[in-house]
Amino acid sequence: MTIRVTTLPNGLRVATDTMPDVQSVSLGCWVGVGTRNETAAVNGVAHLVEHMLFKGTERRSAYRISEEIENVGGQLNAYTTREQTAYYAKVLHEDTALALDIIADMLQHSKLDEDELVRERTVVLQEIGQSVDTPDDIIFDHFQSTAYPGQSLGRPVLGSADIVGALPRSALVEYIDGHYSAPGIVLAAAGRLEHDRLVEMALKSFGNLSGKLVPEGEGARYVGGDYREARDLEQMHLVLGFDGVGVHDPDYYAHSVLSTLLGGGMSSRLFQEVREKRGLVYSIYTFTGGYRDGGLFGVYAGTGEDEVTELVPVVCDELVKVAEDVTEDEVMRAAAQLKAGTLMALESTMSRCEQLGQQLLVYNRPVPVEEIVTKINAVDRDAVVRVAKRLRASRPTVAALGPIDRLESYDRIAARLA
Repeated sequence: MTIRVTTLPNGLRVATDTMPDVQSVSLGCWVGVGTRNETAAVNGVAHLVEHMLFKGTERRSAYRISEEIENVGGQLNAYTTREQTAYYAKVLHEDTALALDIIADMLQHSKLDEDELVRERTVVLQEIGQSVDTPDDIIFDHFQSTAYPGQSLGRPVLGSADIVGALPRSALVEYIDGHYSAPGIVLAAAGRLEHDRLVEMALKSFGNLSGKLVPEGEGARYVGGDYREARDLEQMHLVLGFDGVGVHDPDYYAHSVLSTLLGGGMSSRLFQEVREKRGLVYSIYTFTGGYRDGGLFGVYAGTGEDEVTELVPVVCDELVKVAEDVTEDEVMRAAAQLKAGTLMALESTMSRCEQLGQQLLVYNRPVPVEEIVTKINAVDRDAVVRVAKRLRASRPTVAALGPIDRLESYDRIAARLA
C-alpha cells in the first residue's frame, strides 16, 4: 500500500492510495464543511448545494453529467454530513481523467440555474417529508437537536421544509463562495493510478480555486435533555444517549470498543439481553458520533407499546453493569470486530479513498492502518470501564417517538443511570 500526499500552491491537498492490482479508481473531493457551518437562517443550504451541483455547469447539462459518467460504466454520487460534504466517483482506471474533470467542473462551474433550483428544492422537500414519515430515521434528528439545542450541530442535515422551501439562489452562491475554497478540500483517490499524474491533472482542474481559509463552524456544547412526541405508530422508537468523545480524544478507540461490545453485533450485551433472552425488540444497537470537538454515544431501540416498561430498565441496567462486570474476553472480542472491519475495508477502493479524504480533513495526515490497529489493541478493560463511567457522568439525552404513554419520566431514567 503506497499513500502519497501533495499540497497544491492554493492549498488543495491531493492524496492517493495506489492499488496496482485492481482495475478501477475511486476518487472524489472531500470538503470540510457541512451543517455546522450554516447559520440557523439557512439551515439545509449545505445539502441543497450538494444537490444543485449535479444540475448543470457551464459546459454540461444535468443530463450530460449523468450520461458522461455512465457512458463509461462509472458511478457518481455525493453526501452531506454535519462536518463534511463529499463528491465522488468510481470508474475504470482509464477513465480517471474524465471523472476528475466532471467533479472539478461541478464544484467550480455549476450554473445554479433558477429553474433547476425550483425543481430541486421540491425534490429535497420530498426527501425531508420522507424522513419525517420514517420514524427510525427522524428520531435521530430529534436526538441530535436535544443533545445540542440551539446549535448548528443540533440542526438537521436536510434542513426544515420552511427554510429549504424559501432558500434563494443567492444563499447558495454565498455559501459556496464562503466555504468551497482549496485549503478546505481534499482530492482523494484510491486504485490503479499514478500520484504524479493525478497531481498534474489536479493543477489544471483546481489550480484557479480560491486559496482563502474557511472559518470553523460553531463549537460543540453538549446539553442533553428530553424529547417526546406521541404518534400513532405500531412501535415506539427510542434513542438514549450521552456526551461522547471527539475524534481527537485519547479515549476515542475505547469509546468504539465499548459501543461494539454493548450493541455492535449479535453477541453484544444489549442484543443478547434485550432481544435474544427477552424478545423485547427486533432492532437494538449502539452508535457513536465523533466530531472535532465532541461526540455522542447512543442506544437505539424500537419496541411495542406493551414492552416499553420492561425495555427501558433493562437497557439502563446494562449501561450501568458494563462498568462493573465487563470482562477482558468481551473487550478482546469487540476489539477483534473493529480490527476486522478496518482491515476488510482495505479491499475496497471506495473505502480506502473515503478513509483517506476524511483522515486528511480530520487529522491533517493519512493515518496508517498499523497505527489504528495498535490503538485498538491498546484498549483494555480499564479503558472501557473508564469510558463507560465517563459517559454516565453526563446528562442523558432521551428522544422518543410513537406510543410514549408508558415510557418512564426523564428523571426516573436519569436516576437509573446515576
